[in-house]
Amino acid sequence: MTGVDFSRAMIEEARASSSDYKQINFQVGTAYDTTLKNSSFDFLLERALIHHLEDLPSCFAEAFRILRNQGTILIQDRAPSDCLLEGSYDHIRGYFFSQFPHLAELEVKRRYPSDIVVRELKEAGFTDIQEVKRWEIRKTYPSKEELLADIRSRHGRSILHELDDIELEQLIDFIDVELNGETTIVEKDRWTIWKALKC
Repeated sequence: MTGVDFSRAMIEEARASSSDYKQINFQVGTAYDTTLKNSSFDFLLERALIHHLEDLPSCFAEAFRILRNQGTILIQDRAPSDCLLEGSYDHIRGYFFSQFPHLAELEVKRRYPSDIVVRELKEAGFTDIQEVKRWEIRKTYPSKEELLADIRSRHGRSILHELDDIELEQLIDFIDVELNGETTIVEKDRWTIWKALKC
């Protein structure tokens, strides 16, 4: 198993946290140039990656190059339709966009619609393309206060860096009212997963 990231700091952190697993290797590379050998892997996972990329064709061409015949690529990311669901007790992210519609515009701009992902996979040579939607537990909070503190930290929520401190407090107050009376909160995110084969 090999993990690839463009950041040396992230690679070192991954090595340290996985030191008990000798079968895992890590190396610096990018989605466009992994530096891995041709036809060297049976399975490739790209999780929460493609919304950071401007060049899907190059990413998928590189994926096709490093996979063996009959190899599988699995892409997990959010399509615009996943991001714009209404806010609720378990879909906290939706509150960000109802309170600050300009965040929704930013989020949609950085996400690929499914038809584009499917088209670019086909163009790269992949076949048997399948798509599913999946809810994933992001985190369980024993109290609403812990959720609000996590939002205040912006940790793992890059979209919140688009808000200044005053706006962030307005969002926290809004969510506090929306979740009135809630105790344990199980926050979930909806993802789109695309699976395809190299034949």
